[in-house]
Amino acid sequence: MYKIMLADDEGIVIDSLKFIIEKNFEGLCQVESAKTGRKVIELAESFRPDIAVMDIQMPGINGIEAMREIRQMNKSTVFIVMSAYDKFDYAREAINLGVLEYLNKPVDQAKIVEVLKRAMKQIDEEKERRSQDLLIKEKLETVVPIIENNMIYTALFQDDYDEEIDNFRSLLSIDKEYGFVIVLEWGDNQTENHLTNAVGTGIKMQSYYKEMREVIKGFFECIIGSMMANRVIIYVPYEKNSLEYSERIEIIEKTRTMIRKLKQYIDVRFRAGIGSIVRLEECARSYEEGQRALRKSDGTVAHVEDLPIMVSYEANYPIDQERRLFEMTEKGNENEALIAANRFFGWMVENYSEHITDIKLKALEFVLWAEHLAIREGGMEYHFLSRQDYLPSILSLNTLDEIQQWFVSKISAACRDVVSSKENQSSSSVERAKAYIAERYNKDISLDEVSREVDISPYYFSKLFKEETGENFIEYLTSIRINKAKQLITGSDMSMKEICTEVGYADPNYFSRIFKKNVGVTPTEYKEST
Repeated sequence: MYKIMLADDEGIVIDSLKFIIEKNFEGLCQVESAKTGRKVIELAESFRPDIAVMDIQMPGINGIEAMREIRQMNKSTVFIVMSAYDKFDYAREAINLGVLEYLNKPVDQAKIVEVLKRAMKQIDEEKERRSQDLLIKEKLETVVPIIENNMIYTALFQDDYDEEIDNFRSLLSIDKEYGFVIVLEWGDNQTENHLTNAVGTGIKMQSYYKEMREVIKGFFECIIGSMMANRVIIYVPYEKNSLEYSERIEIIEKTRTMIRKLKQYIDVRFRAGIGSIVRLEECARSYEEGQRALRKSDGTVAHVEDLPIMVSYEANYPIDQERRLFEMTEKGNENEALIAANRFFGWMVENYSEHITDIKLKALEFVLWAEHLAIREGGMEYHFLSRQDYLPSILSLNTLDEIQQWFVSKISAACRDVVSSKENQSSSSVERAKAYIAERYNKDISLDEVSREVDISPYYFSKLFKEETGENFIEYLTSIRINKAKQLITGSDMSMKEICTEVGYADPNYFSRIFKKNVGVTPTEYKEST
């Protein structure tokens, strides 16, 4: 049903238009009319027309002014001007107001019908567009929380977060390099630095998750994880890599106000711990700081930088490069670790070139910690005497270039140790698995059985096996069996049924299908061709 408003001071024109509409659009239109500008505006406010057929010259407020008023009330009304005044100024104003058609009286019936059909088509398309927009919005309201939770979970608990950062940036429209984490928790009552009844309130809050998201989003443009027990993790993108005092206070006060707003909706107590500004890929560190702020404070909102235990550095200390160096060493990323190592060493030379002993100590400190990370991450065997020449070696160095070369070479070696140790362990596990498969390929062997033999979870073993061999477990086992079957077909007098059993298949028909799928011919055809 289309709502059509007719605005003309001539009753005969209104009656003619009503007749045309009823004749050509029977049952599709609801028609109302007015003869003055003021009445047109009042009618438009109550009637909310889809289409307005307007005369220009009417008593009181003219048609152009009336359209301006109506446009403010209803952006979607389609205007059709029908006037005896063919003036350029009127036409130009009508165009500015988004009029569909400017018709000069008298207008024949066919033209009126054609223009109304176009107006109806435009209305239908706009309704369809709005419907699609609402559908997309509805889907986004379901999907976005899932993506946000995946980002939080991946950032905190998965090793491959760096590889996913660009995907999350794109999916969630994150355009800022830095950010901080707010750890929001709730409970019944506060006892010192924690809230009681975590389990009970955690269950209670499940039904308020949507409302809680809306409140939080009203204060921060942020990424929100799902509920974990009695807490939720919030990542807030930020344009700078550090906070001024006033900015920190503003964030704390905004968080306090947010908590007060949450308490109006939900009858539980809230507390929040806020971590420091970090790069997006380092938000796990800000999360840990937010947790620490909660545990070390008995207030409602605590910022890690307000805690007395917060480490501080001299003004231009390159803490980002230090963290980057150890993060990349832990991952075995030699190129990135060396970039950070050289930048840090450059800072030492630029600021403390006269303090060569202190530079040696810092280089030694970093090397020892990098090797500790390499041993821990790579699962290598630790040898107490493996560093007995480090101190004499670095003390014997006389120039900054020599110290830098020693420093960088040790960092490089630590990264390579992480990679080689992981590769060796992976290769060793896969080789053991391949040997086990070679011994038992003719039995009813499974992925779970082989993963148990090498003491690795099935999921991780499957991933590792595919990376090392280029085939998944079933493909590899099938290849072993088919190759053995080909040998028996050409080099023995065994029957096809015996060969089928010998290579681990209980059903000859299934064996024949698998053989043809992999070789291109059936076992019998293969034997005849050889």
